[in-house]
Amino acid sequence: MKVTRNGSDAFTVEFESEQELRDEERANLSVGGLRLPVGEQLALHSRVTVTLRAASGNEATVRATVVAPLPDGVALAIEGDPRQAVETLLAPIPEVAEETGEERDTVARQNILDRIRSLSRTDRLFLAAKADRVERAFLVQDTDPQILGALLRNPRVTIEEVVRIAKSSHLIYQTVDVILKTGQWFNNLDVRVALIHNPKTPPQIALRILPTLPEAEVRAISRGDATSMALKTAALRRLQQSRT
Repeated sequence: MKVTRNGSDAFTVEFESEQELRDEERANLSVGGLRLPVGEQLALHSRVTVTLRAASGNEATVRATVVAPLPDGVALAIEGDPRQAVETLLAPIPEVAEETGEERDTVARQNILDRIRSLSRTDRLFLAAKADRVERAFLVQDTDPQILGALLRNPRVTIEEVVRIAKSSHLIYQTVDVILKTGQWFNNLDVRVALIHNPKTPPQIALRILPTLPEAEVRAISRGDATSMALKTAALRRLQQSRT
């Protein structure tokens, strides 16, 4: 089991094999629990978001509460019915994932792309909020800002996909605002860097992001890698203050 911290209250748990997942199901998930091996103790009764990822690539996101310390981490109590998450993780791999050979995989993905292109805008909005990872790979390239916003409402959206949305040339203020208000996304450095280097990010928001960046990023912005003169000036001022 590999655990990655995505933010102050967000984690990704990757099971390296189906057997490891089934062992965790038998020991903990079946009774609504989850062992989270982390290198630091989390506060009792704090709430976290955990993205569970099976070896097959299937994902399920759950909310959980820290209920007890463990020698190698903490014990969590999952909110709601954990059986739904387990069923999602153990579901058969979609046909596109079962295809072998580069040519057949390309054909399968093209079929999905053609289907998405044939949908009306309304249908694409509905799909974005529940799309699987293959569908999201196409939808994240959509030129409609509302589609990108709908993807952020998808409970299975990953940090990597949020970064791609943050880099999009079709970003709008409302989408930026959602990212800012979602802790596990805004706490991710790659997301903040993508936003501050996107010319579509409003200048006042870019200036808010600047103090949260490491000095190396601030220095790059001060040397000309900035979306506005105001941002470059603020970066220079910040570097000067750090030297005094």
